[in-house]
Parts: sequence; C-alpha cells; structure tokens
Amino acid sequence: MVPAASNPAAWADAVTVPASKARDVTIDSMRGIAILMVIGIHSLPQPVVSGWTIMLDAALRPCVPIFLFASGMMSTGKTHIPLGRRVMTAMIPYTIAFVAACVYMALHNPNMDHRLHVTLARFGLAYVFVYYYVFVYVGCTVALWFVLKLAKLLGDGRDNLAMLLIAAIGFGLLTGAYLDPLLAKVGFSPSLIEEVRMRDIPFWFAFLALGLLAGTFRLDETLRERKALLLAAAAIAYVIYAGARLWKIGDDADYDSLAFFGYASLAALMLLTWRPASVALAMLGSGSYFIYLWHIFIVMFLRDHGAFDRFTPLAGFVFTFAATAILIAFLLVCVRRLAPGTMRRWVGA
Repeated sequence: MVPAASNPAAWADAVTVPASKARDVTIDSMRGIAILMVIGIHSLPQPVVSGWTIMLDAALRPCVPIFLFASGMMSTGKTHIPLGRRVMTAMIPYTIAFVAACVYMALHNPNMDHRLHVTLARFGLAYVFVYYYVFVYVGCTVALWFVLKLAKLLGDGRDNLAMLLIAAIGFGLLTGAYLDPLLAKVGFSPSLIEEVRMRDIPFWFAFLALGLLAGTFRLDETLRERKALLLAAAAIAYVIYAGARLWKIGDDADYDSLAFFGYASLAALMLLTWRPASVALAMLGSGSYFIYLWHIFIVMFLRDHGAFDRFTPLAGFVFTFAATAILIAFLLVCVRRLAPGTMRRWVGA
C-alpha cells in the first residue's frame, strides 16, 4: 500500500473531502487562500495602528468577501437551497465552538459574567472571539434563499435573477454608505455602530450576489484574457482602500465601505480568473469552517501566554501565523482521519 504522504492524489482523497462529494478545486483553493488570510489578520499585533500593520491588514481583508463570493459561485444554476440544513450545518459547530470559547474565556477571566441573559446575548451576537461572521454567513444564506424564491416567482430565466442580484448589490452598497451616518444621527454610540457595521448583512450579501452573477454569466471566461488588467485594477483599488485607512480619508472603516467593496470584489474576481488549483490549498479550503472556528484558540493561547512579548511585532506576526497555520492544518488532518463522521460534522470539519 502506497503511503498517503508519497501519493498526492491519495492524500488529497484522504484529507480533503469524502469521496462521494465532488469538489471544485479552484473554489476550494480560493477558500484555502481566504482562510490563510483570516489567520493572517488574527496574527497581527493588536491593536492595528502602525503603518505596516494597517497596510497588511488591508491587503488581507478580502478574506470574508472571497468566502461569500465562492458561496455565490457554488450556487450557480440552483433554483432552491436547503435553507434549514445549511443553517444547522453552520450553527451546530458554532454552538460547540462557542461553549469551548466561553470555557477558555472563563479560565482566563475569573470575573467573567456568567448570567444566563448575558450568555444568551453573547451567543446571539457571536460575541466571543471572532465568531460574528457565522451570523453574517447565516444572514447571507437566508437572503440567497429569498432571492432565489423571488426569482422563481418572477419566472425562470437568468435575466430576472440578474436583475435581483444587481439590485441586491446596489442595496448593499447603499447600506454600507449610509447605515453608520444614520445610526450616528439617531444617537447610537460609535462602539454600537461598529458592531452593527460588522453585521451589515445587505453589504456582505453583495459579495455573494456578485459571485452568483459571475457564475451565472461565466465572467471568468470573459475576464480570462484580461488577467493583467484585472490585477492592475485590484492593485489600484487596494491602494485606495489602504490609503483611506492610513490617512483617515472619508469612510475609512475596515469593512462596510465603498473602497473595501471595490478592492475585495476585484480581488475575488482576480482569484477566480487566475484559477488557483493546489491540493494543499484545496484541503485547507474544504475545511475552512473548522479552521475558522478553532484556529483562534491557538492565536489567543499564544497571545495570552506571552508569545508576542518575546519578539518584535513583525517577528511575532510571522511566528504566530506560521505556528497557527501549521497546527490547525495538522488538527484538521487528524480530525478527518481519526474522528467519526458525526463528530467531524459537529466540529465543522
């Protein structure tokens, strides 16, 4: 029997996905790149205030848009999605990770508030670690279900769907531009406004809608001969977004801004047209939800136990990123090889 380590195809079958499920290696590779970007963001020294950390953070920010864009691509041609199953697939692993995160937080904070209503609020707002994007995904999934239902009522055909998706993108950009000024005018605090902007579902759904549009109209084929132009456009968009954050120009939010949408959407399209196809990246991408939920424990452990104190900020970032990426990939392989199927589903692997 040939060892998996010396047989790339066998290794990919063993640790990437069950054999019964067909996977798109390009989409999974895009997700693999995106989850490495997530680890990169969380490995940065906090708070992100120095010039190089802001620029690197800005470069890595398209991670969540790439996930949503990929979800839209994978929904191409569908007229219905199993909403209940998708929500449960997201919520069960989140609930388990939430409990583990609460235990971790309690061990590091003896004064943690354990009252029931506080715990329920933490769960509903995903206010442990960085889990609020779970509800961004759930909200976007509900929005996708609604759009597909509406498109079916309007009549089959991609033109009606395209009209709805373009309208959804426009509405998402409007909420991104005007939601925070509206909340500020009403009198909400800046901290609450930031929490709302992180969960601006219409804005985040714009990326999923763009992915569905790209898949429906095969934009990758149209843009295939324009890779260099798309790369240049993404680079210019990055400079605008990073510059807005560095110099506090206009809406300089990390997310939920027109500059961010421009850069992140072009980055997602660029990846799609460049069609990355790597066994290692695809393995990470197929297990990206597991990595998202559990990698933060490694980052927090390193941060809470002084790993950053032993290095310069840049060296601390490199060490934390490398250690976290290697350890979480190893854990993913172990879970997929050793854990029963039910347990794998419960932890998001």
